[in-house]
Amino acid sequence: MPETETDTDLIDVIIQDHRRFQAVFAELEDTTGDTAFRKDLADHVIAEIVRHGVAEEQFVYPAARSRLPDGDEIVEHEIEEHAEAEQDMKELEGLGPEDPRFEELLAKMIKDVRHHLDEEEQHLLPRLREACDREELQDLGFKVLAAKEFAPTRPHPHAPDTPPGNLVLGPGIGFIDKIRDALSHRDV
Repeated sequence: MPETETDTDLIDVIIQDHRRFQAVFAELEDTTGDTAFRKDLADHVIAEIVRHGVAEEQFVYPAARSRLPDGDEIVEHEIEEHAEAEQDMKELEGLGPEDPRFEELLAKMIKDVRHHLDEEEQHLLPRLREACDREELQDLGFKVLAAKEFAPTRPHPHAPDTPPGNLVLGPGIGFIDKIRDALSHRDV
């Protein structure tokens, strides 16, 4: 199906990602027993969350800083939440599914990410929709979709999370992650 302009509206792009995360979270919460499957599913959602977060940091948050009077404050809070989640994801990535901390850390990550998604949908996204015109929202959505294609697939808590550092290093880190994913047969 060819993309239309409405397919790239920033708010719709972000919310579609959020719904996909929520669906995987629900599957993780409903699935028990097959630890290898749970680990693969956790790795998959971590990769998607990382790609989403990198794209937000590259394009959504700079728009919020420039368009919203309290944008700097909002963005700093969002970046803090990203950093905390990224640290949890990095730790979770290193655990095997049989590790006793795996389930505890997975539940914490899901809870924290859900909180972040809810905050964005209730506070940041409606304000951005109001502050940006249709063309800007289309352009930002397109940029977010494109950025996700080259974004890292693994958490990197110490990588830059603001421009210009994240714009310069993000694609290179993403390239290395994709090589690591292929070599480890990680399906993300």
